[in-house]
Order: sequence, then C-alpha cells, then structure tokens
Amino acid sequence: MEVIKQFIKDPVISRWIIVLLAWVVIWFAIRIINRNSSKIVKKTISQYKARKVITFAGYFVSILAVMIVFNYKFSNVGVALGVAGAGIAFALQEVIVSIAGYIAIIFGNFFKVGDRIKLGGIKGDVVDVGVLRTTLMEIGDWVNGDLYNGKMVRVANSFIFKEPVYNYSGDFPFIWDEISVPIKFQSDLPWVSEELLKILNKHVSDFTLKSKSSWEKLNDELFIENATIDPMVTVVFDENWVTHTLRYVVDFKSRRITKDKISKDILALSKAYPKQILLAGATLDISGSSIVVESK
Repeated sequence: MEVIKQFIKDPVISRWIIVLLAWVVIWFAIRIINRNSSKIVKKTISQYKARKVITFAGYFVSILAVMIVFNYKFSNVGVALGVAGAGIAFALQEVIVSIAGYIAIIFGNFFKVGDRIKLGGIKGDVVDVGVLRTTLMEIGDWVNGDLYNGKMVRVANSFIFKEPVYNYSGDFPFIWDEISVPIKFQSDLPWVSEELLKILNKHVSDFTLKSKSSWEKLNDELFIENATIDPMVTVVFDENWVTHTLRYVVDFKSRRITKDKISKDILALSKAYPKQILLAGATLDISGSSIVVESK
C-alpha cells in the first residue's frame, strides 16, 4: 500500500490520472450529446454533421484539458509551437492538409454524405466523411454504367485542394443524359422524331418536373444560363444514316435503369412499325487484305 501511495503522490502520475478522468468525463458527455442530438436536429444529414462537429470538439477539449492540468500557458504553447512548427509541418503536412480539408468539407459545401462525386480520380457515393479521409462506395471501374462494384475506397481529404471535385448531385441532383439512335433514310423521319419524343416523355416526365424547381433555385444562387430542361430530340445526318439524339434530364441514381427502359421501348417501336422506323447499323466485309465498312 505504501508503494501505491507514493506512486499516486508523484505529481506527474497524479496529473495524468486527472487527465484520464477528465477524458472519461468528456467522452461520456460526447456520447450522451450525440445520442440526444437527433431530438434537436431532425434532418439526417444535419444529424451526421452535428455528430462530426461534436466529436471534433471533443478532441479539442481533451487537448485543452491536458494543457490546463499541466499548467501550460498559451504564451508558452505559442513559443513551443513556433520552435517545433517547421518540423511538424514537414512531417505531418499531409495530415494537416487533410484535417483542413475535413473542415472545408463540413463547412464549405463541397459535398455531403449521400452525394455522388468524383474525388482523387475515384467516382462513387459518399458514405462517410472522416477527419482524415472520405469513404466512397465506388461505381464503375470493371462495371459498366453507374453501378456499384463492391469496393469501399478511402480518399484523403487533402485531395479537395489538389484536384477538382466533381459533384453529380449537390445543389442540382439531376444530370443530362443522351441516347443516339441511327435511323435509315428510308424511314418516316418526322414520325420517328415524334415517337421518340413520346417515349422520352413517358419515362422522364417526373424527373423533368422535379428538376425544374431545383434548376430555378440554382439560377437564383449562381450565374448560369437558363438551360433547356424539357426532353428533346435533335437530328444530324451523314452519308450513312440519320442520327436522332435523345437528350433528357434524369436523377443521377436512375441513369442506367432509365436508359434501359428507353432503349427497350425504341426496339419495341422498331419491331411494331418496321416500315416507318428502320434502325441503321454497320457491317464489316473482310475480303483478302481489305476491310470494307458498309451501312446496313
């Protein structure tokens, strides 16, 4: 017992015990605040941000507790940081920039959890924003289209200062997409354009209505042109066929399935009206050493 008393009476040991007790109280308080934050903040995204800010504040208060217990003065801390600053900045420059990136992400409206972004060359949906890294559920790579491939990728927050951040949802959660349909000259071209527009309106009318209000709000906030939201069919021709381009607005998460539905309806239309709409294509004729490309 005497050894334990002497151990506890040691000023350094006793101060560390106080620090540990302070840390327990701080993190216990943070857990209680995080659990009750959902009662104050209703939106899921706001709750997520609130928990991140509270946790970050917990780190700051924990460091402050060490400074107070060990009687550090802020003036002395400033001198110490000034002396060690060059070495710390060199050794931990990536960590420091990542922490700065975290603060910028939380308060700078770069992106939020649930957004589809491209960051550091990686494209995916944001599932978590940490102090040092942002976690993405990756899409693409060996999978065609905007579908998950199963990889969770963690990208350093410092990349928001180094590379462009592409946000596919953000303030305008819709994207423009296009489908090109080659049609033979023998087709009833005015009828084809009208029918393709009907197919577009059938599948994207809901997206069009929802996107108009979002686009108007974006126009009020940013200096951008008043772009065409309604679906449209444009035509261009060459010596082979007439290309009809279907342009429309779609939710960024529904791009693949919407294109699938539109394509199936176009194929069904060509089978139902083989005389009015003739889909064009190309064939390769390999004879000897020459290759001849013919429209079909």
